[in-house]
Amino acid sequence: MNDLIDILVAGHLCLDLIPGMSHVSVEDMTTPGRLYTIDPIAVSTGGAVSNTGLALHRLGVNVQLLATVGDDLIGQMILMYIRLRDPKLAERIKIKSGQPSSSTIALSPANTDRTFLHCTGTNDSFGVDDIDFDLVREAKIFHLGYPTLLPHVVENDGEDLQAIFAKAKATGVVTSLDMAQPDPNGKIAHLNWPLIFRRTLPSVDIFVPSIEEMVLTLRREDYDRWMPNILHHITREYLRELADELLAMGVVIAGFKLGEMGMYLRTGKAEWFQRLARLNINAQEWADQELWIPAFQANVKGTTGAGDSAYAGFLVALLKKSSPLEALRWACAVGACNVEAPDATSGIKTWVETEARLATDWATRPERLPD
Repeated sequence: MNDLIDILVAGHLCLDLIPGMSHVSVEDMTTPGRLYTIDPIAVSTGGAVSNTGLALHRLGVNVQLLATVGDDLIGQMILMYIRLRDPKLAERIKIKSGQPSSSTIALSPANTDRTFLHCTGTNDSFGVDDIDFDLVREAKIFHLGYPTLLPHVVENDGEDLQAIFAKAKATGVVTSLDMAQPDPNGKIAHLNWPLIFRRTLPSVDIFVPSIEEMVLTLRREDYDRWMPNILHHITREYLRELADELLAMGVVIAGFKLGEMGMYLRTGKAEWFQRLARLNINAQEWADQELWIPAFQANVKGTTGAGDSAYAGFLVALLKKSSPLEALRWACAVGACNVEAPDATSGIKTWVETEARLATDWATRPERLPD
């Protein structure tokens, strides 16, 4: 067990193109036939495998990546970008001959959350056969991201998603799942998500999606009624009911990323934490918790990958046997560092640098969670 990989990150991987749009408004984008000058385009890898994986690597975690790319120019750029961080990180990424790689154009107009234009590429066929379960067996945590952007994984009511997590959990690894916001009008958003979750979550130990993703998949009527300001309608009671539903479906640690409103956490009974034995955390300290903390103040330059980075901070805190409250603080801290750069990873600091910032009188945002 001494040679275990800390975290194995699997799932969605793509190339992100992020135009510098600090002087372009949403209104500008709705006016056809105009040319607007932008800042240089940032190019980086994106998706959960890159965003969470590279954040973990920056934080000093022994991480490996499981994903697929095509044999096209975009695939070459993805591999080159990852190898520049660490050649070992690209060793487990499969190249699928004759298939296009996945790419995303992330539009972040001034003072507005991001919008994505996305090509699925090889992520379209990613599934259980792309997971090396012998490698999973060697990890402490298996984290899969973005089933909502992995069409094959969620077809047939999530048959592959259920299989991936059932096989992973059978190896003894601690399992973790993260989501991404699908197109609300697309096919994937209208799948039977309550059924998919009921089938999958009994094999998922940690589940901390964004609140928007969960309202869309489990409370569609609320989503349609509350958009575009879902956070304005969220209360502690609403989060508690939704988290308790996830705990009842089988997860041990449930939570929600709340963006500018911080993070919320709800945990199961002490005996459930036997499933996380590979992490050797204090089950009594973590059991039966309900916590919320505000987000930290940050000089926001972009929000791409903020949720993935926050999740990375949370997982690293678990590896370091932090308390639940400290794990939430770490999640919010890494997420805050992320948004201070326009791309998904360059704002992330090392563990020591982030720890030093947390030791200061780091102000939090004024937003508070209503009861």
